[in-house]
Amino acid sequence: MTIKEVEEATKLPRSNIRFYEREGLVVPERNVSNGYREYSETDVDNIRKIAYLRTIGIPLETIRELMDGSKSLYRTVKSQAKRLDDQMEDLENARRLCDAMLQDKEIHFSNLDVEHYVPDLQEQWKKSRNIFCMDSAGFLYLWGGMAMWCVLFVVSMITALLSYRHLPPEIPIQWSHGAASSMAGRYVIFLYPAACIVIRYVLRPFIWRWLYMHTVYSDSLADYITNSLCLVAVSVKIFTLLYVHGTVKHITVVLLADTIVLAAVFLAGHSRRHK
Repeated sequence: MTIKEVEEATKLPRSNIRFYEREGLVVPERNVSNGYREYSETDVDNIRKIAYLRTIGIPLETIRELMDGSKSLYRTVKSQAKRLDDQMEDLENARRLCDAMLQDKEIHFSNLDVEHYVPDLQEQWKKSRNIFCMDSAGFLYLWGGMAMWCVLFVVSMITALLSYRHLPPEIPIQWSHGAASSMAGRYVIFLYPAACIVIRYVLRPFIWRWLYMHTVYSDSLADYITNSLCLVAVSVKIFTLLYVHGTVKHITVVLLADTIVLAAVFLAGHSRRHK
């Protein structure tokens, strides 16, 4: 069966079918004569099952465990039903509060009386523990924000502009045992800020999609990973500049600086959480 026939049989777009293949959930055989994929009826049936389980919110990693028999489908669905019940209860509670607030036509933040709508604050906070868990992740939001990415990009661009005229015609781009093993024109110093742009606007959507399929809080985690990769790019550039001027010979120093930066951001996020 060809990919086009699989699309017609499953009613799924080709992109989803290919994605399940890349994840190793579907492994069609190859036609030895032309190299094309040939899907079996079992493959088609598995694709339908995978897509169906995704529609009820089961992560791909869990589906993988279901397919290899290491997890029970019944227990998985029961657990998912409980999770959905909890989410529905949270949404219904939030909707009731919204409806109650909308009864007051003239409502402003300045005159909002929380206890008028929620007599038992402790119980309300307990019901909203998932939201508070997200709010308490100050480190992720502080580090993953657009402002932090802008800082990393600006630092990378400014250092590139200021250092370009003072660089030799060629600068190292690879190192081995403390010595440069590969050189390139000094213009590559501008590839580092360009890498920050590529990471944010090209790579991030792929990171987000993978996280969306496998985890929760995909937005904040994608931003966190994106900015961390940008920090690596900035750090490598700074190490290159320091290496060229003979200031440092090993990247350990830069990695230590990265650790200090991440620790400072963590402490800042932790401090903000407790304010």
